[in-house]
Amino acid sequence: MTDALLARARAGDAEAFRDLVDPYRGELRLHCYRLLGSFSDAEDVLQEVLLAAWRGLATFEERASPRTWLYRIATNRCLNAIRDGRRRIPVEPVPPFEPPEPTRRSDVPWLRPYPESPELHAARRETVELAFVAGLQRLPPRQAATLVLRDVLGYTAPEVADLLDTTETAVKGTLQRARATMTRLRPDRERVAAGSAEERRLSRRFAEAFVAGDLPGLLALLTDDAWLAMPPAPHEYHGRDAVAAFLRVGWAATTSRPDLAPTRANGQPAFACHLSGRPAGLLVLTCHEGRISGLTRFLDGSAVRRA
Repeated sequence: MTDALLARARAGDAEAFRDLVDPYRGELRLHCYRLLGSFSDAEDVLQEVLLAAWRGLATFEERASPRTWLYRIATNRCLNAIRDGRRRIPVEPVPPFEPPEPTRRSDVPWLRPYPESPELHAARRETVELAFVAGLQRLPPRQAATLVLRDVLGYTAPEVADLLDTTETAVKGTLQRARATMTRLRPDRERVAAGSAEERRLSRRFAEAFVAGDLPGLLALLTDDAWLAMPPAPHEYHGRDAVAAFLRVGWAATTSRPDLAPTRANGQPAFACHLSGRPAGLLVLTCHEGRISGLTRFLDGSAVRRA
């Protein structure tokens, strides 16, 4: 079937080309997202990938499968986009109140959520979570690409070397450094099972406390080392006390609390936020060991529309 589609596509049949690449469209977009950290940037690069594949059909040698060929194009297009500075770096928003001094400033202001989709459900949860994607953004791009191709997609070291036009020895060294950095950035912790009764309980209790302005009730749900991030704002607050200080100041400065509508993003529980019926960002929960270990509040309304 694939051979027949390929032959028709090479003859200029656009419908055959769509049938050839459509089974991989979702996973390719997710691959681009992992490397770029932004859903909209991933969609843009995916269009470049499909156009390059259409134009390059004549040079496809069939030494690899169409899927592997598409991953080669996608990986290189992502690396080119990063090298050329084509990521959308958002303007730092002006806070509506004077926030407390942050614990640190984010170095990944372009991070955006990935909405619920079939490709998310098909992927291993730990490879789509916000913390994993944020960690990839902190790696040198070729380290990130090597780790994703080897540890997420399961290509062998020789295959990764071929995809990245490098040597197997270089792949092994690059992979070792990438794994060490990711282990440091993301210590192994027991996750709350996705969709479990425990996750639903945490989400429900969080929403009740948040909407009611019940700070003690909300803080009781957090781990001691919980953190709060608010892309594209650079402020981050690490530790329950730091999160409490920010929420205390922020809630005192506002007269209304957003409505929260349950949803999911990056395989994690989330809430679409609305103020007076208007989109007001997306709030994503990270849950470990029976509590909430992280809050990521995406401030742009477009995150709500995608979720």
